[in-house]
Amino acid sequence: MTYVVGLTGGIGSGKTAVSDRFKALGITVVDADVASRVVVEPGRPALQLIAEHFGADILLADGQLNRAELRKRIFQDESERLWLEGLLHPLIRQEIMDGLNNASSPYALLVSPLLIESGQSKFTKRVLVVDVPEELQLSRTVARDNNSAEQVKAIMSAQASREQRLQHADDVIVNDGSLEQLHQKVQEQHEKYLSLAAEANDA
Repeated sequence: MTYVVGLTGGIGSGKTAVSDRFKALGITVVDADVASRVVVEPGRPALQLIAEHFGADILLADGQLNRAELRKRIFQDESERLWLEGLLHPLIRQEIMDGLNNASSPYALLVSPLLIESGQSKFTKRVLVVDVPEELQLSRTVARDNNSAEQVKAIMSAQASREQRLQHADDVIVNDGSLEQLHQKVQEQHEKYLSLAAEANDA
């Protein structure tokens, strides 16, 4: 069984910069957001079931899922959101497990913004949280996504709070400096995980 480290952090914390660095170090990265997009690609059974349930106008002209329309429907109706989650969560879980089981590196990284909230942390041996002061999180996300501060605050409040994430953390990278400093912190964690994975394999 692959030794799995879970990586999470709030919006604008720098999860992608951290996971990209682990990838550059040769580590298999499984991204829950990517898995959630893959399971609704054209040709996948989930997309057909979604179209049958919500009607053909839930698809774009090219056969892809109309995400904006779907988001609108499930936010208007709690029962529709629950139906969709009931369909997709097991498929996403399977996609994640397949990715982790096929990892070719000494340990694998599971990246998920909702690692704690979704229960995906149970797939992991350790949880690494990318932490950043909330003011910095807000200003970075506003600058990056061209969103209003109100919109970003709404997204932040829908995610686990900084305190909740840190309670679940085995390891923390504070991302409040330069990219060079961030890479150094990733390197330190990488070396630690290599030795932990080796110990686990010897056990």
